[in-house]
Amino acid sequence: MASYTYAVARPFDPNQAAGLVGVDGAAIHLVRHQDLVAVVSPLAPADADEAALRARLQTLAELEAIARAHHRVVAAVAACTPTLPFRLATVHRTDDRVARLLRREYRRFRETLERLAGRVEVGVKIYVQHEGASAGAMSVAEKTGGSGSARVGRDYMRYRREQRDRRQYAWRCATTAAEQIDAVLAGLAVDRRQHRTQSAALSAAPGENVFNAAYLVDAGRAEELAARARRLGAENPDVTLEVTGPWPAYSFAGSEERT
Repeated sequence: MASYTYAVARPFDPNQAAGLVGVDGAAIHLVRHQDLVAVVSPLAPADADEAALRARLQTLAELEAIARAHHRVVAAVAACTPTLPFRLATVHRTDDRVARLLRREYRRFRETLERLAGRVEVGVKIYVQHEGASAGAMSVAEKTGGSGSARVGRDYMRYRREQRDRRQYAWRCATTAAEQIDAVLAGLAVDRRQHRTQSAALSAAPGENVFNAAYLVDAGRAEELAARARRLGAENPDVTLEVTGPWPAYSFAGSEERT
């Protein structure tokens, strides 16, 4: 069986994670090296094949199931001890490979856990809604009373230019607001990471995502940062702001070895 690896952590009482299951309902176990543990669960060899795993992740339902199981394990461990989350779908061929990773990266893992101890991640996304994007529901012909085709064509082109100008103006206002909000929130955080904006297909939020960032914050200040973000969003009519978390510090764990 291959080893699906969720995180590296400081040692903790395994009874605190009794009954915890991960991907495909597999029970988790710990791989130890000195004062570090890796949290893993067995993965069938067929699913550990790179092509097979990639195929699973390309199916939205499978991606969601794996992501939820991954987070469930990471969040449960992070509630017990400082935790360094691994990327989704980090797989090693055997537990021995995991142990080798712990030995090779021992110093880096310890330093990262020290930095993450007592801290959590808060996510902030900012969206813009393009007013008038659906204004073309009524045809240009209806607006012009069905007059001549040349006039209809000119009116249509004017409408499209106005629509483009509205979108560009809304985008500029939203990005300016995002920069101002980010400057305030970064002052409350220990560190920050800016991510790619999120596809509309993966988000239930209305509008277009123009800003996506994560803030590393002392756990005791997480609610303060979240509340400040919400106030700033409410004060700005040009954007819709969404706060997520607090989460384990996924965005600040660094890059981990993959299969």
